[in-house]
Amino acid sequence: MFVPKYRRRAIYGTLRRRVGGIFRELCRQVGIELVEGHAMPDHIHPCLSIPPKFSVAYTVGFLKGKSAVRIHREFLGQKRNFTGLHFWAKGYCVSTVGLDEQVIRAYIRHQEAEERRIEQLYIQGL
Repeated sequence: MFVPKYRRRAIYGTLRRRVGGIFRELCRQVGIELVEGHAMPDHIHPCLSIPPKFSVAYTVGFLKGKSAVRIHREFLGQKRNFTGLHFWAKGYCVSTVGLDEQVIRAYIRHQEAEERRIEQLYIQGL
């Protein structure tokens, strides 16, 4: 799971529609399989199949670094000098997937509806 800096709700509109393509393209460049993914306004859940030759830290660093440059270039109007500009927060959440891959993929696919349901329960509880 990756989150934007300060967990801002920055992934919406055109960026939300395009971020999947950015991640798919980056994964294709290095031979990583993007099995499943979903973008929410304040985080992204990718399910990746990483070849043994790459470490998880390398893969996450590559994806976050290169996608941040692309996001700044395409959506935030920054054409050069990317030093010091950040889009993603430091750190990430990783879990390995084994026999429960289908459960994880279903969670990623349906997380938006689940978050809406939880939000409605919270609003009703007030």
